[in-house]
Amino acid sequence: MPVDAQLRSLNIDIPAQPESLVKLSLLLADDEVNIQALGGLIESDMALASAVLKAVNSSLYGLAGRVQSVQQAITFLGTREVSAVTFEMGLKAVFPPAPELEPVWERAGVRGLLMGRIGTAIDVDPWAAHSAGLFEECGKAVLYRHAAVRYRPMLKAAKDDEELLFLEHQEFGVSHDALGAALCESWGLAPAAVHSVRYHVIVNTTRELPMQVQRRAICAISALANALMADPDTVDDVARAVAPQADMDVVMVLRGTRRVQEQIEAAVARAPAAP
Repeated sequence: MPVDAQLRSLNIDIPAQPESLVKLSLLLADDEVNIQALGGLIESDMALASAVLKAVNSSLYGLAGRVQSVQQAITFLGTREVSAVTFEMGLKAVFPPAPELEPVWERAGVRGLLMGRIGTAIDVDPWAAHSAGLFEECGKAVLYRHAAVRYRPMLKAAKDDEELLFLEHQEFGVSHDALGAALCESWGLAPAAVHSVRYHVIVNTTRELPMQVQRRAICAISALANALMADPDTVDDVARAVAPQADMDVVMVLRGTRRVQEQIEAAVARAPAAP
């Protein structure tokens, strides 16, 4: 999908989707995903497979024993979560390693997992939700890749993402939410995920879902996941604010969100202590 002409005029490069993720997307497009083919595709890229196994063996996923292969990971976690982790690792790999971006990728992994599982719990497309969570802050990586020396001080100076958008517009004429949405669109993510990435700062700041978003449930899930990550005590208030705007039942949304929160907390609690 072509990048918006206005963004092209700014001469900020939107990285192409890696070939392995293109092939993965084609596999996932089938109604019945070939699990053997999926595992084989991931394992054909040794660096990618190693990164996926490292991720799924983290405390976040709460597996009882150590997973030794991608096929084993698929057996325990299912195709969606393993595919999402693969997208996470593939996304990270197209950008230069940098200490300033590590918090972005750490939040992406947690947010994606939360959003995907909340989506499952409340019957909203979990793949779109998970991918929206993974890509939510990827526009920051795009700007860092474009001009690290100029962008690094902004990441340090901004007290929150709302202030960061202002600084980005001043310096580059575009902000990371728009660039992240452009990357999502060029990589073929679902429109609901693209919109969630585009408007996540507005939603998290105001708890208002923009009128131009037709499928609002993913935006609502983004707000819930960010509340869980930033201040779990606000989850009830966030759910009461965003669920009605997405035509969702507040009680069902809260029940599903709290269940996911309990799953993640239990997984982390079961993890062995670091040596």
